Amino acid sequence: MRRTTAKMLGLLLVTLPLALAAERDVLNICMDAKHHKVKPGPEGRLYKQCEPWRDNACCTANTSVHAHNDQSYLYNFNWNHCGIMSEKCKRHFIQDTCLYECSPNLGPWIQKVDRSWRKERVIDVPICKADCDEWWEDCRHDHTCKSNWAKGWNWSSGSNQCPSGSECRPFGDVFPTARDLCEKVWSNSYLFTDHPRGSGLCMSLWFKAGLNPNPNQLVARLYALQKGLISCSGLAWPSPLLLGLSLLLGLTPSLSSS
Repeated sequence: MRRTTAKMLGLLLVTLPLALAAERDVLNICMDAKHHKVKPGPEGRLYKQCEPWRDNACCTANTSVHAHNDQSYLYNFNWNHCGIMSEKCKRHFIQDTCLYECSPNLGPWIQKVDRSWRKERVIDVPICKADCDEWWEDCRHDHTCKSNWAKGWNWSSGSNQCPSGSECRPFGDVFPTARDLCEKVWSNSYLFTDHPRGSGLCMSLWFKAGLNPNPNQLVARLYALQKGLISCSGLAWPSPLLLGLSLLLGLTPSLSSS
């Protein structure tokens, strides 16, 4: 019995640090994608709307600059495929790009994909209602020819062009609601929610630089808990490993004292 207990204790002591590291990683991780850093970390300064992530970013300063260009080397994507996009509309797409490229808090929604230019993407990141509503309101009079911008373009010129047979229409026709815009434009990367900003229940596309903590950190933790990706506290208590360790050491608290 003592030998078995010793083996179990040894196993727990070996695997516990790995489990704790995995829990930390899902809350502070960069996607395996085209321009992302391998690990998040401070960037002394990021450009304009990417600035809020400067203290802990998955993007480099150079990436943050190109995220603001109409047709940058990042993906050679042309915002102006149906005429010049208004500045107020473009602002939201830049914020969207900064979140995607720079945020280390998207771990709970990262999924594996098999693409030549990225191995991971995000699916159903819950976005605050106001972010989607404002995005739609500021873009509804701009024009586009597609509802899903993640695929189906004509790339024969080297940048995205409207596919044959499509026509440029107002955003408000292509995306009748804010939900349609948020969820369809990047092939379900985002999920529209009815939650307000600051509720702790939804991710903000953008927030003011210098906020401490980054409001999306707590949201990511909540959803990681719901998905079972981490245990019920930052100290991973009462994860199965810690519970087993406490039982072996006789440290399990009485249920009656809880």
